[in-house]
Amino acid sequence: MKLALLLSLALATTTTFSNASPLDEGIGAVPLVLNPDYIHNTPAHIQKLNKRYPNIKIKAGEGFVSACTGKVGLVNVNPDLEYYGVVKVGTPAQTLNLIFDTGSSDIWFPSTSCSTPACKVHTRFNSSKSSTYKKDNRPWKIEYGDGSFANGYLASEIVNAGGVQVRQTVGLAKNVSDKFKDSPEDGIFGLGFNTLLSVKGVSTFMDNAIATSAKNKTKGGVLKQPVVSVFLPSLRKNGGRNGHVLFGGIDHSQYTGQLHYVPVTQKGFWQVKLDAFKIPTLPSKEASSAAHNRNKPAWVEHATPKQEAILDTGTTLIIVSTSAAKLIHSSIPGATLDQKLGYLVPCALRNTPSSSVIGFKLNGKYLKVPLADLAFEAVDGEKGETCLSGVQGGQEGLWILGDVFIKNNYCVFDHSPLNPRVGLAPLKY
Repeated sequence: MKLALLLSLALATTTTFSNASPLDEGIGAVPLVLNPDYIHNTPAHIQKLNKRYPNIKIKAGEGFVSACTGKVGLVNVNPDLEYYGVVKVGTPAQTLNLIFDTGSSDIWFPSTSCSTPACKVHTRFNSSKSSTYKKDNRPWKIEYGDGSFANGYLASEIVNAGGVQVRQTVGLAKNVSDKFKDSPEDGIFGLGFNTLLSVKGVSTFMDNAIATSAKNKTKGGVLKQPVVSVFLPSLRKNGGRNGHVLFGGIDHSQYTGQLHYVPVTQKGFWQVKLDAFKIPTLPSKEASSAAHNRNKPAWVEHATPKQEAILDTGTTLIIVSTSAAKLIHSSIPGATLDQKLGYLVPCALRNTPSSSVIGFKLNGKYLKVPLADLAFEAVDGEKGETCLSGVQGGQEGLWILGDVFIKNNYCVFDHSPLNPRVGLAPLKY
């Protein structure tokens, strides 16, 4: 549904956890699965880049479900374009495929009153079949910089994500633009802060889940911690399988070392200070790969003392400024700038040694992305020689650390009211 989720800024499985899972009680897990059959159009998605950020209570008797028992499968759209999962809404539950998006805060999906072509090819929520549906007469709308939109009205319903269940205000779309027609998901599950909500006075899902937890400390199903943890799997590293979104806890088996916490500088997006970035000095085409393997690449650091970035599960790529993108790609032999597609790199970059990475320094520590992941997807068909780069430019304000970054680093989005922060650590594949 959300066009900008796939490649939203630049130029423009089913799995189960074993009984020995390290997850704590009071946690709702959302495992990920790979969807190899989804047919996508990368050039079409590229045209939508650089559009997303043009500026920059649960009640008794409503079927409370223990968070320690709820697991919902998510889908990784090949090749790591986006990640979405099943959310249950209403009583009895109706299932919808929603993207878990830390770059927005609304939860919305089509209603049966929507008859646009885009709605007709997606699951539509039928309020007349839910005993827990409550009317809310306030109008609702959301618009994106590329001209796509959805509008309708607000409603109150029971929303269950991975076993975490609350009464939630949602947007029910009566009208959805045709630009959403080809998207595989039905709607959006926002995980940003309430300042991003389209309608003032509405609480986010996490606000409600945290409030519910505080009121139900002696009951089952509460959030053990006010966090959402995210593991987005990489097709290149593990076939795109076994990822999850985890409500209320942290899966310590998914990362190496210790979590490194970065304070949120402004609540809205998950916005943090970015101190610097570094790039390796790669050998020229003439240099032998053996020589490169024997010698660790030299690093060049570029300080960014006034730069901030957001961590966004709803954006596919890493989006930086024009000058930073130029510096990064100047270190990659064979990288070029296409006026329509953006930066392109040789697909052979996927064979680059794991020691070759780019790094982003957050709160004094570098978090890394392998250069191999910059060869995102071939743009020349079966030849497979030229790939769209996983890093693009054109974002002169906030940089965006999207899925190319997150599928290499476990992320814990900590909603603690007095100390919101993001915990980061290299993923363990």
